[in-house]
Amino acid sequence: MKLILTSSRGTSNPKLESSLRSFLDSLVPLMRIEEARVRLEYVHEASPPYRATAHLVVPGPDLKADVCDHTEFTALSKLTDRLRSQVLERVGKRLKRFSGRGRLPQYLHP
Repeated sequence: MKLILTSSRGTSNPKLESSLRSFLDSLVPLMRIEEARVRLEYVHEASPPYRATAHLVVPGPDLKADVCDHTEFTALSKLTDRLRSQVLERVGKRLKRFSGRGRLPQYLHP
């Protein structure tokens, strides 16, 4: 998986990057992620000033999320929550679709 993290401030926070990488690694058993593009922006005029966007390249339609908050960490936390719910929703749809066939595909086994 390729991770591209950009920040409008120029430098990225190592804690944010490691937190994001561990979150994405936790999603790998559920869904194959080929590339993750995450952007953290600080917009001085906006309220809340921090904006986080993510684009995950996965098989099928890509996953996208966009959130705003008052700190970088809470914006990233809300972003990961939104992405996790999208992944779980998609996995749930696949499980529901295959449940009537009697046997799950190999990649859906828990």
